[in-house]
Amino acid sequence: MIPVSDAAWQTPRWQSELADAITDPAELLALLDLDAALLPAALQSAAAFPLRVPRGFVARMRTGDPHDPLLRQVLPIADELATIPGYVEDPLEETAELPDDGVLRKYDGRALVVTTGACGVHCRYCFRRHFPYSDTRAASDGWQPVLARFAADPSLAEAILSGGDPLTLSDRRLALLVEGLGAVPHLRRLRIHTRQPVVLPTRIDGQLLRWLRATRLETVVVIHANHPAEIDQAVRDALAALRDAGATLLNQSVLLRGVNDSVPVLAELSEALFGAGVLPYYLHLLDPVAGAAHFDLPLSTAHALHGGLQRRLPGYLVPRLVREVAGEPMKTPVYA
Repeated sequence: MIPVSDAAWQTPRWQSELADAITDPAELLALLDLDAALLPAALQSAAAFPLRVPRGFVARMRTGDPHDPLLRQVLPIADELATIPGYVEDPLEETAELPDDGVLRKYDGRALVVTTGACGVHCRYCFRRHFPYSDTRAASDGWQPVLARFAADPSLAEAILSGGDPLTLSDRRLALLVEGLGAVPHLRRLRIHTRQPVVLPTRIDGQLLRWLRATRLETVVVIHANHPAEIDQAVRDALAALRDAGATLLNQSVLLRGVNDSVPVLAELSEALFGAGVLPYYLHLLDPVAGAAHFDLPLSTAHALHGGLQRRLPGYLVPRLVREVAGEPMKTPVYA
């Protein structure tokens, strides 16, 4: 059994850091010595989709540079307020298929649990930035509806924890869920999609590693990094701890204008990830979510960038170029 007694769980450092995340655009601009003229648009856009970014992530940004690739991912700007045809609030058409228990059946043999709406960072391109998280009750009744769904379907071999970010939940709640999933005999794998090891590496602490080591399920942790400047020593240490706990580590990136739309940057990202024990997995085309059109790139540019990576790197360092198409039973490869 995974220990989940009250005495076993102390208030961890990461929760304090998460609570201290920057949520005021004026503070973010001041910390980075940026022009105050950026503030009105930032405030207006943040009213629609709030700013949230941990201070440790901000410390990796270049001061005085409004085009810093890490800043660009989190700073609200006026472009988000434009109405662009084809960019919609639910680009993957998930809300119509989401039951009250928060379990999505999108792919054969696996199901995704929308564990929470909370994230450690609010990425401005997030495809779930308009998602109605309040309509789901995945964690109600001690995860019992979720566990019942998995137990009732012997075709399921893999449980995927998503959100929001599942690692914003307490270890006590996560341990209960993972212990319950481990008791479902036909489940073989646990997959966790999280940006926390990158934006808040203190999240990977002893309490988390305890329940991760205890599960019988083969565990895959899919992180999300878009630029090599995101991978510092604290992140490498967190990733090493996850590997030592038995997790296989993969990375998903999103191809973003002004962030990683160059072959040298993408190649350096793959090298940094592999050096940290993470295999580059997917390079996603932007999901056409309302408020993020300014990050999008032409398909021809995506093909050229991916081709450049293939010529520059060994195959195992080249992530697959994919897009997600609503209703399709798999990620769709994007071929030139």
